[in-house]
Amino acid sequence: MELKDFIQNGLDRVKQATMKAVDGLTPDELKFRPGAEANSIGLIFFHQARSEDMFVQSRIQGKSEVWESENWYRKLNMTVSDSGGHLTVEQIAAFRVPELKDLVAYAGAVRTRTIEYLKGTTADQFDRVINMPRRGDVSIAAVFTLIIVHSAEHAGDISYLRGLQRGLDK
Repeated sequence: MELKDFIQNGLDRVKQATMKAVDGLTPDELKFRPGAEANSIGLIFFHQARSEDMFVQSRIQGKSEVWESENWYRKLNMTVSDSGGHLTVEQIAAFRVPELKDLVAYAGAVRTRTIEYLKGTTADQFDRVINMPRRGDVSIAAVFTLIIVHSAEHAGDISYLRGLQRGLDK
């Protein structure tokens, strides 16, 4: 199996887990926060997509993020600088959770671009080293490991928050 196929498989599995965890959630369930300093499902899902967008489009390719190039910040009624990460308690509380269909559409647009990049990538390109804030110099392959692990962690967060609200397997 080629590395790019392995990465796509990991991304597909994380997407399946995330979509299962958000399936059928109401707006109130998307906004639910178990504590004042906790993120909502909607914020976590948004952050998950924004991170992939930033990592693949901006950091790896040096391109504009889907967020900006396709005007997703306008579609979701946010600012171009909204990243969904490293927020203060006040910013978490003030975050306006978009509709699920809109979050799914943005995440889908990001994933489409990620897969387009992967399909055009040769094995040796995964060895290219880039600088990542807070992580230093890392290979493109390592960035994709980060994306998969980061997204899987957040799929688990979302699933847990769903379970707090609905109970087991609901």
